[in-house]
Amino acid sequence: MKISTRFDAGALTVTDLSNPADIRLALRPDNASDFAQWFYFRLQGAAYQNCVMHFENAAQAAYPDGWEDYQACASYDRQNWFRVPTRYENGVLTIEHTPLANSIYYAYFEPYSSEQHLNLLGDAQGSGLCQIDDLGSTVEGRDMNLLTIGNQVQSDLKVWVIARQHPGETMAEWFVEGLLARLLDPQDATARALLDQATFYIVPNMNPDGSALGNLRTNAAGANLNREWLAPTLEKSPEVYYVREKMRATGVDLFLDIHGDEAIPYVFVAGTEGVPAYNERIAALEAQFKAAFAAASPDFQDEHGYEKDSPGQANLSMATAWVGENFGCLAYTLEMPFKDNHNLPDDDFGWNGQRSLRLGEAVLSAVLNVLPDLR
Repeated sequence: MKISTRFDAGALTVTDLSNPADIRLALRPDNASDFAQWFYFRLQGAAYQNCVMHFENAAQAAYPDGWEDYQACASYDRQNWFRVPTRYENGVLTIEHTPLANSIYYAYFEPYSSEQHLNLLGDAQGSGLCQIDDLGSTVEGRDMNLLTIGNQVQSDLKVWVIARQHPGETMAEWFVEGLLARLLDPQDATARALLDQATFYIVPNMNPDGSALGNLRTNAAGANLNREWLAPTLEKSPEVYYVREKMRATGVDLFLDIHGDEAIPYVFVAGTEGVPAYNERIAALEAQFKAAFAAASPDFQDEHGYEKDSPGQANLSMATAWVGENFGCLAYTLEMPFKDNHNLPDDDFGWNGQRSLRLGEAVLSAVLNVLPDLR
């Protein structure tokens, strides 16, 4: 048997591989921080053997509550992913699975590779409706790309969507893929109506370094990008610095920051109730958006989620709070589950890339609904 991780986003530490029925593993923390939860590895040479894989340090994960009712993802070809039996007992996460081939991959969630990211950019540009701009470089010199879709006239509403500040939350880029596919479809009436009134600014991956390195939550410098918005620096968080500067140049009328949540098994949003600029107009827009989103996708709900911040208590170093405060606009963090959506469970696949993609398509209906009221 052999376990390897020397590929895009691979992450794992192997302790003992001598017995297929007792494989000892450990979660590997982010390259420059202590956050640990993401794993992605290839197992070879174990076809038709009952493999029992123990993550012995699972209790030290960034979000140990994320292991309750969690099922790991597996794939033979890295295109078709399915869930495999997983349990969490006494601080140890155990995957028990019998591979039907000599090469199989296991991951915390369905990955979205750097190659897929570049293909996404190429497909968007190839539509003829999308302009790609380079905002600058990441800590390790990767490209920070912005997709601009629309007429880019002063009168247009400015809709900003960013995804994957936390690189292990790959469902966020799947979501953007779905959003882009619909927005760039000239036969889609919703897309045409949106682009008649708005210009979209989309950053599909805010954290290309962390994505390639197999990090859960931080960039190559160890920065949690969603705590850098108050005072980003070119040394520690250039990704946020460049995007923030571009936002100041364009303005923002609607902002969506796309994420995944390890513990909560639902799709939900978190708004800007705690920022000083929050008012009745924003509250009404939030309610309008949520009602339209629920009508567009039964996967969305508003019963379960984060506790709302008290007035004036928002953390302005977080993207949604900073944007909502500085632009006085409707701003939401959108969260999807790593597990399954308990409202519409799927035993075979759980929440996955395709469901994230479909949610990205559906959110455009909610955006269209609130568009006339954004200013």
